[in-house]
Amino acid sequence: MVLTRGQGGIAAIVVTLVTCGLVILDSTDGGLRRWWGGHALTTDTVSGLLVLLITVLVVDQVVRYRQLSDRARAIAAQAVIVEGQASRAARVITQAVTGSGDRDSAAEEFRSYMVMLLVAAPVLIDAKVSRTFLEQAQALGGEMAHALALTGGKPDPKESATRLDGAVKRLKIACDPLLQVLDPQTLAAIGVTRDQPQAPGRA
Repeated sequence: MVLTRGQGGIAAIVVTLVTCGLVILDSTDGGLRRWWGGHALTTDTVSGLLVLLITVLVVDQVVRYRQLSDRARAIAAQAVIVEGQASRAARVITQAVTGSGDRDSAAEEFRSYMVMLLVAAPVLIDAKVSRTFLEQAQALGGEMAHALALTGGKPDPKESATRLDGAVKRLKIACDPLLQVLDPQTLAAIGVTRDQPQAPGRA
């Protein structure tokens, strides 16, 4: 049976407390100390198992933490790339809707965004925070499709532009929590110039 991260942490704490309790009893209880002394094989077996359990459980927690950290960084980088394409696509579509841009270019940017979103979806769907970002990204895609369908015949293009702008802002808000694991150097390498939000509790 494979323990979850929470179960593994609890098991590590319990085993450590049991070991500490036995060490304290061995130091304070003469009768118990004599019993352990008279049962050398049992003593060696129990102590060996406890040390092994502590080692395995602690190492497991460290490995899981590193895996989660690496995965969080990969998810954040993917989200930033999607957000960047979303902003570009929304800008070009807005220009097409208002008559100052080319509809074919807008349609191409929209296709690029949807393909990128399709590729990123399996990575983003697992965790709650990244899934919220994915939902906002899909909603923005819907707004883009709606705006493109109405280009040329929309009585009030400002309404579509306003809806697109609002969807982009909601996407950026959903992306902010994912950026906490990325340092400025990583953001710069991805091509992002926006400021990284500070984590809660930091000055």
